[in-house]
Amino acid sequence: MTLTFKSLRTAAYSIALISFASTPVLAQEPTTVAEALGASPAPVTQDINPAMWIVRDADTTIYLFGTVHVLRPGLNWLKDDVKTAFDGSDELVLEIIEPEDPSVTQGVLAKLATNPAGTTLRSQLPATVLTKYEATLGTLGIPAVALDQYKPWFAGVTLTTVPLLMKGYDLNSGAEKTLTAAAKTQGKPLGQLETIEQQLGIFASLDLQRQVEFLDVTLDGVPEVTTQIDTLVDAWGKGDLEKLNTLMNEGFESYPGLYDALLTNRNANWARWITARLDKPGTVFMAVGAAHLVGKDSVQAQLAKTGIASTRVTQ
Repeated sequence: MTLTFKSLRTAAYSIALISFASTPVLAQEPTTVAEALGASPAPVTQDINPAMWIVRDADTTIYLFGTVHVLRPGLNWLKDDVKTAFDGSDELVLEIIEPEDPSVTQGVLAKLATNPAGTTLRSQLPATVLTKYEATLGTLGIPAVALDQYKPWFAGVTLTTVPLLMKGYDLNSGAEKTLTAAAKTQGKPLGQLETIEQQLGIFASLDLQRQVEFLDVTLDGVPEVTTQIDTLVDAWGKGDLEKLNTLMNEGFESYPGLYDALLTNRNANWARWITARLDKPGTVFMAVGAAHLVGKDSVQAQLAKTGIASTRVTQ
């Protein structure tokens, strides 16, 4: 895969492009990463209105809802048309279903995100990146050894998450977590479009040079992560599709290897899933990252190529 990351807006947007966040690392490092997070501020309830679309034929209805995977507590979005659509659906379909058994996720991480025995993360970094990396960990209050067992790409994903949690974001407040809890309460079946292996495999397939570049640009963006995600969430909550597309996708097309792997190819796969699902009667609430539902290569655009229309429900 030939690409560089220097012109990407920030690696923080990886949070918006994969459902998996660094929960295992944060949960299993109580004296390292987790202790740096501190107490979160009390949530303030705020009504917001993210976008949702509908795809239907004579006997099937599929709602398409765009999500953000990590949010601040207190955002009230499961209401009005979105709640009506969710409550009336026969099943919830997400990008992935997070395994209830943590050992399953740990097995995937051991395979895709962990360095071979005798190799540390820091030993793989050029001097300039290593200096920046250790300085960033120091700023965040994380010991230098905390992520040594992981590959550079995973350290990059983790370091986009930690600053957000320090500023009041919550992994358990993400849209998928909220929808999953609501589905379980209602006894609604859960389905998934991908597996954790498939999602993490996108990053794990990068060669070492590209992984280091990804980590490097992540480090550059750490001071601005919260501000940028705040802006993204604000646009998401207003259903501002043009701004979401600009924030998430603008400039990304210049790196077709990563752009296609994270967005276009997956969108095409999900459009095929929707097309096949229309052959089965029922109502589905399908929730995927908001980046997949905006722009010229969106799921809706992929559906339109085959003559299947989607209509925005919320305004």
